[in-house]
Amino acid sequence: MRFASLDAYIDSQRRSPPKGPVAVIVAEDGVEIDTTLRHHLAAGFSPVLLLANPDTPLGAKLADEVTRIDYDSNAEGALVVAVNRLNDAFPDIWLYYCFNAEYLFHPFCETRSIRELLAFHTEERRNAMLTYVVDLYAGDLNRAPNAVSLEDAHLDRSGYYALARQDPANNWQPKDRQLDFYGGLRWRFEEHVPWTRRKIDRISIFKTRRGLTLRPDFTFDDDEMNTYACPWHNNLTAAVCSFRTAKALKSNPGSRYEIHNFRWHNSTEFQWHSQQLMDFGLMEPGQWF
Repeated sequence: MRFASLDAYIDSQRRSPPKGPVAVIVAEDGVEIDTTLRHHLAAGFSPVLLLANPDTPLGAKLADEVTRIDYDSNAEGALVVAVNRLNDAFPDIWLYYCFNAEYLFHPFCETRSIRELLAFHTEERRNAMLTYVVDLYAGDLNRAPNAVSLEDAHLDRSGYYALARQDPANNWQPKDRQLDFYGGLRWRFEEHVPWTRRKIDRISIFKTRRGLTLRPDFTFDDDEMNTYACPWHNNLTAAVCSFRTAKALKSNPGSRYEIHNFRWHNSTEFQWHSQQLMDFGLMEPGQWF
């Protein structure tokens, strides 16, 4: 099904809102749109919303399986604006957001669906889930000049770190159970990345609530929703495995000709499996066994 605008989609669903979990995928370009959609359909999201420019191509079969919404996906803050609109329109559902060429992995996702994950997270009285954006990149940029290759995908196995998130409203004291996470390509090539975009943490999965606001840094205006765990024990976290930074570094004029290879001594092939991400400490199973 296709809608001419986000307003048209929201109006069509008011009498029978989606039950979710909903996946919102904003296509910034035409790279790996089909694989991104298939990945999240297979994960168990329903519906999967594709927000894309009207001329963005999409396979005929996928057009029948996803809800396509014509949208200016290259506008400033396009994803944040869309998520906030959907949050206010459809309260009390689980919603996940990402860009094209990004793939959500959660602990044991090979055998457990997103619905099972969120059912457990709800039982733990959590309304949001921290995700780490794990940079993927092609191992050979001569064969994949846009840095995107699912068959030759690599990631960094180390080089990740966290700093205390300071509260300017409380004399710059550390916020409770909140950290700013760094690593991957944004850390290794930080001279090409604005400092406001170097963090790799997002609150990508959350339960909608009217009045809640997603901010440009992918945190919410409700501090508890930005925490990595409850006060009593560690909670589930997930990973968004993403070619987005690699794509940007190889397309932006300021970095395109400066970078000839993303691989370094801590690069390793991505196995497209949750166990590898857990082994590297890039997501946390919490109490879910």
